[in-house]
Amino acid sequence: MNKVTTVEDLSVQIAILKDDIAALTGTIGEYSKAQTKYAANQAKSAAHSIADSAHDLANDGRAKASQAQDSAEEFIRTQPATALGIAAGVGFLVGLISARR
Repeated sequence: MNKVTTVEDLSVQIAILKDDIAALTGTIGEYSKAQTKYAANQAKSAAHSIADSAHDLANDGRAKASQAQDSAEEFIRTQPATALGIAAGVGFLVGLISARR
């Protein structure tokens, strides 16, 4: 019942192993390509999401700056003397700070 393994049997087994290794290498390569493509798509999606968020934040910032400008203009129209006093005070403080440097 003992079968003697011959060189030919070993050669066949080695050939089968080589084919299996080649198939596994191909499968791993395909998997690696798929994972790379998936990661690239995820990165693109995240970049688009971040860009959209930044665009929205910039628009919100512009809107708030415009509202602040409108409020300042309204304040200057309704209380010009107070606005002039505030501007003079700020100018005086800036002058003091810059003179000390």
